[in-house]
Amino acid sequence: MSVRGLQAFTRMIWWKHLLAAGLQGCRCGPSSQVKRHYKLLPDDVKSLRAVVSPEISRIRNIGIMAHIDAGKTTTTERMLYYAGYTRALGDVDDGDTVTDFMAQERERGITIQSAAVTFDWKNHRINLIDTPGHVDFTLEVERALRVLDGAVAVFDASAGVEAQTLTVWRQAEKHHVPCVCFLNKMDKPAANLSFSIESIKQKLKANPVLLQIPVGIGKNFTGVVDLLTNQKLIWKMKSTRDDGRVFEVKGLEQSDDPELLQVVRDARAALIEQVADLDDEFAELLLTDCSDNFDVVPSNKLQEAVRRVTLARKGVPVLCGSSLRNKGVQPLLDAITAYLPAPNERHHDLVQWYKDDLCALAFKVLHDKQRGPLVFLRIYSGTLKPQTAVHNINRNTTERMSRLLVPFADQHVEIPSMTAGNIALTVGLKQTVTGDTIVSSKASAAAAARRAQNEGEAGKKRKESASVLLSGVEVPDPVFFCTIEPPSMTKQAVLDHALSCLQREDPSLKVRVDPDSGQTILCGMGELHIEIIHDRIRREHGIETHLGPLQVAYRETILHEASTTDTLDRTVGERRHVVTVELAVRPVDIATVGGSCELAFKEELEGQLSPEMKEAVENGVHSSFLQGPLLGYPLQGVSTLIQHVTMEPGTSPAMVSACVSRCMLKALRLAGGQVLEPVMSLEVTVGEEHLSSVLGDLAQRRGTVRDIQSRHDNKVLLATVPLAEMMGYSTVLRTLTSGNATFSLELDTYEAMNPQEQNTLLKRLSGLL
Repeated sequence: MSVRGLQAFTRMIWWKHLLAAGLQGCRCGPSSQVKRHYKLLPDDVKSLRAVVSPEISRIRNIGIMAHIDAGKTTTTERMLYYAGYTRALGDVDDGDTVTDFMAQERERGITIQSAAVTFDWKNHRINLIDTPGHVDFTLEVERALRVLDGAVAVFDASAGVEAQTLTVWRQAEKHHVPCVCFLNKMDKPAANLSFSIESIKQKLKANPVLLQIPVGIGKNFTGVVDLLTNQKLIWKMKSTRDDGRVFEVKGLEQSDDPELLQVVRDARAALIEQVADLDDEFAELLLTDCSDNFDVVPSNKLQEAVRRVTLARKGVPVLCGSSLRNKGVQPLLDAITAYLPAPNERHHDLVQWYKDDLCALAFKVLHDKQRGPLVFLRIYSGTLKPQTAVHNINRNTTERMSRLLVPFADQHVEIPSMTAGNIALTVGLKQTVTGDTIVSSKASAAAAARRAQNEGEAGKKRKESASVLLSGVEVPDPVFFCTIEPPSMTKQAVLDHALSCLQREDPSLKVRVDPDSGQTILCGMGELHIEIIHDRIRREHGIETHLGPLQVAYRETILHEASTTDTLDRTVGERRHVVTVELAVRPVDIATVGGSCELAFKEELEGQLSPEMKEAVENGVHSSFLQGPLLGYPLQGVSTLIQHVTMEPGTSPAMVSACVSRCMLKALRLAGGQVLEPVMSLEVTVGEEHLSSVLGDLAQRRGTVRDIQSRHDNKVLLATVPLAEMMGYSTVLRTLTSGNATFSLELDTYEAMNPQEQNTLLKRLSGLL
């Protein structure tokens, strides 16, 4: 391509970038902030490469995670504004934010699905995903953190660590994601820095590394002091319309408030000592060069040490500000680029087998009416290009990717290629779903498997390394279900298509057909989840469906050990199938949600059964795990031991599975059934004047109060309550407290129902099954 042609293409790419960012009408026109980063001058030919393929060390893939209403979306909106991506500050209450683009999100003022947006900040490319804070959409957080390199945890400075904060923090720890903490809402009267820091220590078991001290608090919050540089960052707001883009940076002086100077001096000394304890290299620097005076510690050396501590996940940097009041967001952006890892600093062992070949993970699917399914890919190695064939290892299929896009919330920009470390949006992958591994070809996957086997030293290691599949996303089991019916049978096919699309987008949504009634059953993570799905079917697919009453997704277990034998003798056509199965079942611990079912074979059977017959036995057992003997709910906490299997030659695997299932059912009935109900961990924040009313209501709901804590002028009630008793709780709580209370729910465990409650449930459900 000629230089002039390349310049024209550069202009086209960047102009599309501006259009996709929503810079039209009241929010349009390239701002001076944008022009500083991308000058469309004749000699600026290199900007095309900067837009398409930034250097991997300057990429940051991050997520914003928090409890609901902590300020995630507002913080994201300020980041986009200060980076020059938007020209007007969006507001959640006004429903004009970039990442909350769904109609349901703008109406409710909450984030429902994670949204990806790409922008630049000080020569760094930031791929940011804004995640939901509501427990019903926790899968959105899970699959975002699976592919991200770092995360920003946002806290309400007046509340500290809240219920859903614990959940998202555990998810980040599971994926070993380094984090930065942002104490938001420092302008609230009840904001408390020391309380928030202590809650991070106590509840998250984390090691907070405080990098900033607030200047003022509540309405007097004007800025922060950077403990690394001893500089004050002050936002002098002249009016409520001040956007906070301009702020004052100056060093601390002796004329400043003596109390502030002392606090900063003590905090910086504590910071240096804390980092020295966590980082040996920095400790050596202190001992050799700065042992007499901490004030001479170079700020760049301290920053490098904080980065090493963050990447090693020994500590989490803590910053503070107020996103709604436009204070403290620019230093947070600086912290993202300074402390969170680039893609090449995160070690993914499996990717090394692919070398320079393509290896990517599909972590999200959206449906577009014009383009069809849009698949989000995190690229771990190689280069992705449109109009090329790619191989899906999980599905063992090859598909052609027609277009490659950069995600900008609900707008996208088409690009010619994308390299490792980036997040891409693809068009044309019709069979790919969440958790699939995408490679360049079947031969590439085979070559990676050979490298993994050849480089494995021990037999066990070789066996583990042979897998060339990226680990997918763990999907939680649904806890609510209800029937869903179309307005007429002519719309049933349309409804089935709508549910199929929604299931592909949201793996936590399960759809099944009741074998007895033939009704379609919708299974979701909560009331709000089901409500949103119902609304999306109406708006996006134009079907006015009817939902039946919400039901709780119970589980079943057994009470005793039991052993049984069953023989199947059946002639189909001219073939006779004879199989005998002997097995034993016993209950195992169900104290946690992870108390799943287990299957084992007696040692003598390991060499007797062919792989095909062993798989048939496993299929028969697993199908029995899905339907308990009492009410047909899935089993939990059951261990099965296959003791003996004999069969006549010619017996088909299907007959073996059928015999195992029948034998399992007999054993489960002999062992005695027990219904398990989901019990939720409930946190209610309420004024003291309404506390007795809330406690009385919880007592009627079979709730157990674990603790009552004081948080400023409010009381925080921690309790466990059966999910079946929490139907419509938000409306009741609003009535009891005149709207002055908030609550959050999280699945805690499955517990055995008492006999009286179980008998009541059996009588109530006997007419439905």
